[in-house]
Formats: sequence, structure tokens, C-alpha cells
Amino acid sequence: MVRDINYIWLELNDYLHQFVKKKVGNSDDVNDIVQEVYLKIQTTQHLLKDEEKLVSWVFAITRNAITDHFRYNAKKVGADPMPMMVADQNPVQDETQKFSRCIIPMIKTLPDKYREALEMSEINGISQKEIAEELNISYSGAKSRVQRGREKLKEVLLQCCEIKTDKYGNVIEYYKRDKSSKK
Repeated sequence: MVRDINYIWLELNDYLHQFVKKKVGNSDDVNDIVQEVYLKIQTTQHLLKDEEKLVSWVFAITRNAITDHFRYNAKKVGADPMPMMVADQNPVQDETQKFSRCIIPMIKTLPDKYREALEMSEINGISQKEIAEELNISYSGAKSRVQRGREKLKEVLLQCCEIKTDKYGNVIEYYKRDKSSKK
């Protein structure tokens, strides 16, 4: 059984708000999402088998709540389910941002241990040292998972897309291989 909900509130509340605010921005939405997270924790706490993974479990619930928030708003407005990113006047950056939104569904197709490591490091910005602690594996094990996850993601990407980058590795063009048309 999960520690008392008050513990989570006292220890993680500020981190949850900061994490959601980075992803969402709007204070009202942040409060709504965090409230949903606490409701989900309360109703699903019996599913947590290893209390040592409490923090990663809470943040997984939080990431899912953020995704649900964007999906719900996309259906309401008929927009892209990913948050609108303010486009800089830099077309390379804009193309890279568009391409980045395509990668998330591809990451979800990876085997769980690589998907989880990539989501934590690349999407949530968690350091590999923190990943090792949260997943209860060695630091070198976390580095290997992230690296292998990147390699597997690259394989998936290259199977479906032709990607052109500039000398700095920024995506400047990408095409679907099967149709050879720009996304």
C-alpha cells in the first residue's frame, strides 16, 4: 500500500506542479492536472507493488494525465494532441519541432525497458543517474538502456522515414519512405 497521501503531498507536490507547468504552462490547467493525478493515486494505489518505485509511479501517472489533457483538448478544438509550440522564426527549429512530435508515438513502440528509459531521459529530462536510482539499476545499466533505446528508435525511424539533417544534426527535411512525400 502506498504511503499516506499526505506524504506524497508534502514531498512531491512542488515537484509535480513544476513538472506539469513545464509541460502545460497554464496555471489553471496545471492545478486541474495535479488534482487528477492525486485522484488517480488515491484510486490506484493498490496497484503499486514496490513502494521503492513510488516516485517513478507518481510521475508516470502525471505524464499520462498530461497526455490525457492534451488529447482531450485536441478533441475539443480539433487540434494536434501535442501542445502548440511557439514557432521561432527559424525554419530549421520549426521543422525539428514538427519532427519531434512524430517521434513520441515511435518511442511508444519500443520494448518497455527502452521506452521507459528514453521517455525519462529525452522527454522528461531526467538525468541518467536519476534514471538508475528510479529504476533500481546501476548507472552503467541506465546509460546502456538509454543508448540502446536511442539505437532502436533510430532503426524504427530509418525504416519509415528519410531524414535530412544539417551539419549540426538538426532535422531540415523528412519524408515518409512509402510515399516519398514531405510530412
